[in-house]
Amino acid sequence: MEKIIGRNAGKIKLYALSTCGWCRLTRQLLAELGVAYEFEYVDLLTGAEREKAVKELTALNPSSSFPTMVIGENRVIIGYKKAEIREALKA
Repeated sequence: MEKIIGRNAGKIKLYALSTCGWCRLTRQLLAELGVAYEFEYVDLLTGAEREKAVKELTALNPSSSFPTMVIGENRVIIGYKKAEIREALKA
């Protein structure tokens, strides 16, 4: 997981693909909001790291689509949903 520094808006974890336009837009929105978060480009992982990330992702989002964002312990946002992300992060 790569960590991005910003204001604390709770624990935010983003599963993304390096080639995904929606993932890029989600990261841009998080940067615009200035929040701290962790992200992983699942397609750039290999071996056990990739298996672990895919297992975590599938538990959160059985369709394994991207981007998948986890906010706090149990809020999951699948896809680029600007309004929902802003509301969840109170921005």
